[in-house]
Amino acid sequence: MEQITYKLPVFEGPLDLLLTLIAKNKLNIYDIEISLLLEQYTEKIKQMQEEQMEVASEFLEMASRLVYIKSTSLLPKHEEEAEEMKKELTGQLLEYQECKRIAALMAHLVSFDSYCREPSKVDYDMTYTRTHNAIVLAEAFVRAAGRGKKKLPPPAESFKGIVARRIVPVQSRIIKVLRTLRRNGKTNYSQLFWECDDKSELVATFLAILELVKGKRIRIEGDGDDALVKVVT
Repeated sequence: MEQITYKLPVFEGPLDLLLTLIAKNKLNIYDIEISLLLEQYTEKIKQMQEEQMEVASEFLEMASRLVYIKSTSLLPKHEEEAEEMKKELTGQLLEYQECKRIAALMAHLVSFDSYCREPSKVDYDMTYTRTHNAIVLAEAFVRAAGRGKKKLPPPAESFKGIVARRIVPVQSRIIKVLRTLRRNGKTNYSQLFWECDDKSELVATFLAILELVKGKRIRIEGDGDDALVKVVT
C-alpha cells in the first residue's frame, strides 16, 4: 500500500522541523544536543496531534531515530555508533539546508501563472512594393557611389613625394666622408653636406656620420656647423 504523506502548514518534513528547532534554540548544527532536540521535537509532535493534525509517518520515524541515538549514546560500548549516527543526521540536515537555500534563490525564476511557447513560423512576403521618383533614385546612387570611392586606396600620386625619391645607400656616403677626411685630414661639419644634391643625400650623409662616430672611426670637436670632423687615428 502506498504511503500517504501530508504537507503540514509550517513544516515540509521532519528535517524542516529539526532545522527550525535548531535555529530557535541556537544550537550548533555540527554538535547537536540530542537530549534538548528530542525534547523539543516530541513536544512539537504532541502539539500537532492535540490540534488534530495528521502527522506523517516520517515524523514519527525521526522521533524514534532521535530516541535511539540518545539511548545509544548513554551506553559506553556504543558511543562510537552514536557519534556516527549523529554525523549522518548532521549531514542530512546540512544537505537539506543547502537545498532550501537554493530553492529560495530560484523561486523568483519559476512561475506557474504563465505559459511560454515557441514562436510560430511566419511566411514573409519579401516583394518590394514601394515606388520612388527617378531623380530620388539617381541621387541615392550618386551618394552611394561617393561613399564607395572614399573606401578605395589613395592613388600612387599621393605617395610620390614620399617613396618616389632617389634611394642613396648610407654605405656609399660613409665611403665619401672617409675619403674627404683622409684627403684633407680634417674638415668642418657643414662642408660634408655641401656636395649633397638633394634631401636623400643629406639624410644618407647624416646617417653615415652617425655610424662613423658610433664606430669610433671619426670624432667631432666643437659645436654647430663650424665643428671639426677628424679621423680617429
